[in-house]
Amino acid sequence: MIHGVEVKKVDEQGRIVLPADWRQKELGESREVIVIKGEGVLKIIPKKRVDLTRFFDSIDLGVNVGDWDGFEGRFYRDEVSRR
Repeated sequence: MIHGVEVKKVDEQGRIVLPADWRQKELGESREVIVIKGEGVLKIIPKKRVDLTRFFDSIDLGVNVGDWDGFEGRFYRDEVSRR
């Protein structure tokens, strides 16, 4: 979704100034972005720390991981059978 369009000058060293309101909202303290180069386009995406722990309980492994030996045996048995 596009929220606004701004024309920016590029200086002699290839730098541009990112809009202050975008930096404040999207970057916060990070101060890092990911730049994706494509034909005729650059995408600038704020680099944010992702909390992967929120996904820990969202996958069903089909076994009770409390029984680690059973889990490990089933995991490796299934892995070997796929080869």
